[in-house]
Amino acid sequence: MKEKAEPVQKLYTRIRLWEFPDEYVIEPTDGSSASSSLSISLVDASMKLIDSIPECSSFRVPKIQMIFGVVGMLKLVAGSYLFVITERKCVGSYLGHPIFKVISLKVLPCVHSVKNSTPEQKKVENEFSRLLKVAERTTGLYFSYDTNLTLSTQRLYDLGNESKMLPLWRQAEPRFLWNSYMLEALIDKKLDPYLLPVVQGSFHNFQATIGKEIVDVTLIARRCTRRNGTRMWRRGADSEGHVANFVETEQIIQINGFTSSFVQVRGSIPFLWEQIVDLTYKPKFEIVRPEEAPQIAERHFLDLRKMYGSVLAVDLLNKHGGEGRLSDMFSNAMQPIVSEDLRYLHFDFTKICGHVHFERLSFLYDQIADFLVKNGYFLLNEGSEKMEQLGVVRTNCIDCLDRTNITQSMIGRKILELQLRRIGVFAAEETISSHPKLDRCFRICEYCHFLC
Repeated sequence: MKEKAEPVQKLYTRIRLWEFPDEYVIEPTDGSSASSSLSISLVDASMKLIDSIPECSSFRVPKIQMIFGVVGMLKLVAGSYLFVITERKCVGSYLGHPIFKVISLKVLPCVHSVKNSTPEQKKVENEFSRLLKVAERTTGLYFSYDTNLTLSTQRLYDLGNESKMLPLWRQAEPRFLWNSYMLEALIDKKLDPYLLPVVQGSFHNFQATIGKEIVDVTLIARRCTRRNGTRMWRRGADSEGHVANFVETEQIIQINGFTSSFVQVRGSIPFLWEQIVDLTYKPKFEIVRPEEAPQIAERHFLDLRKMYGSVLAVDLLNKHGGEGRLSDMFSNAMQPIVSEDLRYLHFDFTKICGHVHFERLSFLYDQIADFLVKNGYFLLNEGSEKMEQLGVVRTNCIDCLDRTNITQSMIGRKILELQLRRIGVFAAEETISSHPKLDRCFRICEYCHFLC
């Protein structure tokens, strides 16, 4: 794969945090003596670059610790809060660049700005502060100092030369930029070397031997930020067509100078519906403003087509009870908008496969194989041979969990076999299951990957 142009300013990878009584000072320690430090006031949260660390004294003793990135700043009712990464772990590489998982976040309050607040503001702020402690424990956050995890391999390669020279945050896909809102305060101050793009999802990377060849396999899940919330409390779409639980999943292989990737997506049923959580085992579903379902579904799929090209929507819901009503509404909403570039397919996973007969997913594969072959996957080699993925499979069940996981896993394995045959590593009838280590590693990664 061609080398990516370096951003204008590289991100700082190691930073010393000085906590003074009246300011935070963020000092880059990457070895560049010309780097200025960032000072953040604890009085009004104002920011400025300074050339040297303020003097310390017996009355002004700072706490000092190493941090590994600034996630951003959040402004609440009466004060601002700075998010920094205090612990990281390298979990593999993405196209040759190290990828890190956030192990520990720290929220630093600009406490002095709260002191002049009204009692009511302080009460609200205290409640927000409690929630920020929960935010410190956010899981599944990943980042890179060198490449943009928000973009698929195909979109990374398709960046124009000018875009490649932009800071990483400006290259980012907004829907997958977890800290987009928190970066705004730093963007306004033009602090590019501090602006670290973070994604939420999962990342797994492994190597396996196939004959005399070593294949590098990466699985990435990118969770969309447009309709956040826990699964039971956040369902369906909003009026703009943005759906809950939308995740882009990408599998990437690198071997013998080839780089190949395949993307598929999942998301909640794309119209207005909700599930009121109560003490029952299966809380009832409620369809909201059903007359708007066709328009909202159309907005959702128009957005997907702009992003991915052709779309095949695979609906795994069963056909009885509350799920059946949702599936019928989905099918009816799709009828006016299906076209050559937008297909809808219902597959009653529970009825056909039950809880154990997953081999019956071959019936589903037979129905979608033509779409997968026609729309392909991304492929690039060092000789500049290039293929592009022209469409995407969108899968859903009620929770976008178990049934979706198993179905996406089946599709991913089938495509991986096609990729390896195309590259010449697999013979015509060779399968992943004939290579125990590759099969085992892929299964483990899929299981961990789909937990995101």
